[in-house]
Amino acid sequence: MVDALHVAVVGSGPSGFYAADTLLAADDPVVRVDVLERLPTPWGLVRSGVAPDHPKIKSVADTFDQIAEHERFRWYGNVDLGVDVTRKELLQRYDAVIYALGAQSDRHLEVPGEQLLGSVAATDVVGWYNGHPHYPDLELPLHGERAVVVGNGNVALDVARMLCTPVADLNRTDIADHALEVLSRSSVREVLVLGRRGPAQATWTTLELRELGDIDGVDVVVEPPGVLDIADDGLPPVVRRNLASLRTIADRPLRAGTRRLVLRFLRSPVALRGSGHVEQVELACNDLVADDAGRLLARDSGAREVIDAGLVVRAVGYVGVPVEGLPFDPVAGHIPHDEGRVVGHEREYVVGWIKRGPTGVIGTNKKDARETVRRLLADLGPGSGSRLDGAGDGDRPARLAAWLHTKQPELVTDAGWHAIDTAERLAGEAQERPRVKLVHTSDLLAAARGAEEPGRAEP
Repeated sequence: MVDALHVAVVGSGPSGFYAADTLLAADDPVVRVDVLERLPTPWGLVRSGVAPDHPKIKSVADTFDQIAEHERFRWYGNVDLGVDVTRKELLQRYDAVIYALGAQSDRHLEVPGEQLLGSVAATDVVGWYNGHPHYPDLELPLHGERAVVVGNGNVALDVARMLCTPVADLNRTDIADHALEVLSRSSVREVLVLGRRGPAQATWTTLELRELGDIDGVDVVVEPPGVLDIADDGLPPVVRRNLASLRTIADRPLRAGTRRLVLRFLRSPVALRGSGHVEQVELACNDLVADDAGRLLARDSGAREVIDAGLVVRAVGYVGVPVEGLPFDPVAGHIPHDEGRVVGHEREYVVGWIKRGPTGVIGTNKKDARETVRRLLADLGPGSGSRLDGAGDGDRPARLAAWLHTKQPELVTDAGWHAIDTAERLAGEAQERPRVKLVHTSDLLAAARGAEEPGRAEP
């Protein structure tokens, strides 16, 4: 195996794991993969983005665990690109680098009052209830009777559902303990989900929509009246299914004393009001108009509504974060590429959301990874002349592991991750939950520390 290509994958979410899996399947050349992750835990949004009440989706982590068992795979956590290691250092030591960084930031509403307390990003809220170590101290004001979620995608529905779901149901999930405690004291009786266009333009999946009707003690309301009076002719199948689900939900009788989840279409926030914190939201009432290409867009009619609310969560899109030294498209929020190879750069590639933007589902990353790896192997395969000197050095894996330990003394190997995983699962068993997450970096590192060992050498 002395001629193995050695590739670093930065990021261990679905796109990073699928890229690693595709690389490991290559036989000409044979590839070794080191996956570097800034957190002490792997799986990206599968761990910290998928809602706690979606265990079936989280089960894809079993596939990632199988990939990690490959003899030519290594995982290293608590390594932050740009802090612990630089891209230049990686390029000096690896034949190629694949960036699987996701979309780590969020888009803003760009309205007056957005800076008020109680105006938060869905990225923060999702990280908070999922136990992401960057968000355990997020203060989520749930003392008011109404919360507003802005957006018509799956993330918006996830947040709305989590704010409505009875704590007794959440207590059976892997939701972070701090979020469970705060939600148990919530005064929110209504969650209002705003869409600037109509129900036919919403981007959620049918399964996500149908789940809203299954929340105990919650009535789902569709507004304004008549918004579902849409002809189905010519609409895509998924849109027709969504409309059918909405009509079924809207036809259900309302019950006294229940919480309400309101899907209000044709509304856009134009201002947040309050004295230091959010107290009211001013909404524009929109009309749908067709542009020259026939696409239906939201146009402000000039009419206004003002509603009381103590919390506003913006779920209007994720956006990538630039990497120093690489090109970046600030409008699209991703790194420009040619079939996965970073434009203007050799031996540097992208996969996942940092490549294509925040679109698709977990499985979309498989096809995405295949394209990028196909390009990488074409660039660096036998006879390409593009590999580093010393690529065939059999001691290279051990030297790379030792180097990473010098760059980050608190490096978490796959052994350390397994110790974290075991500790969380054992704590979960005692409470009849899938796991009880460790949510502070210091606790995660402490759990990993006893199991750590120097990097594994080549078999």
